[in-house]
Amino acid sequence: MDKKRYLCLENGKVFKGYAFGADGNAVGELVFNTGVCGYIETLTDVSYFGQIVLQTYPLIGNYGIIPEDLMGKCALSGYVVREKCDAPSNFRSKGTVDKFLKEQNVVGIYGVDTRAITKIIREDGVMNAVISDKIPADLTIIKNFKIKNAINCTASNETSFYPVDNAKFNVTVVNYGETGNLIKVMNSLSCNVKVVPHTATAEEILADKPDGVILSNGAGNPAENKFEINEISKLFGKLPIFAVSLGHQMLAISQGAKTEKLKYGHRGANQPVKECFGSRSFITSQNHGYAVKYDSVKVGSVSYINVNDNTVEGIDYKNDNAFSTQFYPEISLGAYSTVFLYDKFIKLMEGNDAV
Repeated sequence: MDKKRYLCLENGKVFKGYAFGADGNAVGELVFNTGVCGYIETLTDVSYFGQIVLQTYPLIGNYGIIPEDLMGKCALSGYVVREKCDAPSNFRSKGTVDKFLKEQNVVGIYGVDTRAITKIIREDGVMNAVISDKIPADLTIIKNFKIKNAINCTASNETSFYPVDNAKFNVTVVNYGETGNLIKVMNSLSCNVKVVPHTATAEEILADKPDGVILSNGAGNPAENKFEINEISKLFGKLPIFAVSLGHQMLAISQGAKTEKLKYGHRGANQPVKECFGSRSFITSQNHGYAVKYDSVKVGSVSYINVNDNTVEGIDYKNDNAFSTQFYPEISLGAYSTVFLYDKFIKLMEGNDAV
């Protein structure tokens, strides 16, 4: 049996479990992910920077760790599961979750009542916590923890090129924490892709004369990113823009909207979204703790809302050749039904009306 370890919440509640992953303590913002599968993607999603992630699905690790499925670097602070699997059954597996957490220096705890913890977060809201081998006598450090400089700590500062044969368009992706899926999909749609760091200026981006720009997903509080928001405002209306997740939030802020922190966020591959000007609904993949305030949207029109809480899930800026979604238009994690958004972006670059 592994040694004892504790999950201590800032409200004083303590859950006893067992240690796995790296040694040490981990302080972070405790959040939960509702995905039934996709724990590999969760572990390597930089949007979890500074957070202790609890998986609501009870068994984690049954298909091991598959290097080809890693999305990016492991940025989360801690990992909480009900039951871990030490004997994965998958011909592609190259190791266990326990081994992966040790390699990434991430502290984990298993054997706790994840259902009870999730109910606390759902009722009281996201709160800070610590994973520790000892119950802390003083909760001050936990209560004072705050996620800061998320983009600077997670997004690459390098410029990269992803060309394809017989390209139809040149697309620039502004990297706030992009994991690679956007690049793969745009390449598959005959687009050359240039990825630039979040520090790139609008003038530098426009100098390349791209056919369109994608503002990527990323971590943290969108309102903190004053420089990035200012540069987005300079790009707006100059060329087609497609913004995702954090990019969606910062695009909205650049046009005068405001954001707010959600009680417990949307994290998982089963988030329901519906159209505002249509009859379709979608099950989407999301990972965010902030949302655009509905009544603050003055430019553009809200195009999608969350079925559970009616928060903003998308905005169309039809007069300025731009649109954005809070959810990921992924081709993985089960969210196949929203890949039409990439076609919408292609139509903008073609000069056609968006679908």
